[in-house]
Amino acid sequence: MSAPPRPGGRRLGVDVGTVRVGVAISDPSGVLATPLVTLRRDECESSDLRALAELVAEYEVVEVVVGLPRTLAGREGVAAEAVRHYASALAALLTVPIQLSDERLTTVVASRILSERGVRGRKQRAVVDQAAAVAILQSWLDLRRASGGAAEA
Repeated sequence: MSAPPRPGGRRLGVDVGTVRVGVAISDPSGVLATPLVTLRRDECESSDLRALAELVAEYEVVEVVVGLPRTLAGREGVAAEAVRHYASALAALLTVPIQLSDERLTTVVASRILSERGVRGRKQRAVVDQAAAVAILQSWLDLRRASGGAAEA
């Protein structure tokens, strides 16, 4: 699912959940990830996948980073298998590469940060997926920069 990364351009970060899909985007230089949108997961009609493809085109995204849930021991389970399936379905709609990136604890960390900032309850549910997508993408961008341009799951 991966191809050689392009040096510059926006990256899209995706946190795939069973109910919602959080989306983040990087600046064109690939330094900073910011929240973009939360999509309703639509397993029947795939409208979320089409919306992601539209975002890729609209923002001229050069690479998509999808969070891959692993256990604390680094193993992949049912959730990771579902995300791999989702990423494959998304790849069929895109012409840009998709990278899978370890997302251990990103939603937990995002929830904690939002709580510390006073965002709770319904307000938190509305943005926690975007915050998790930001954490996934920012971590991937940082790892990519630290490793000289190559980040892996």
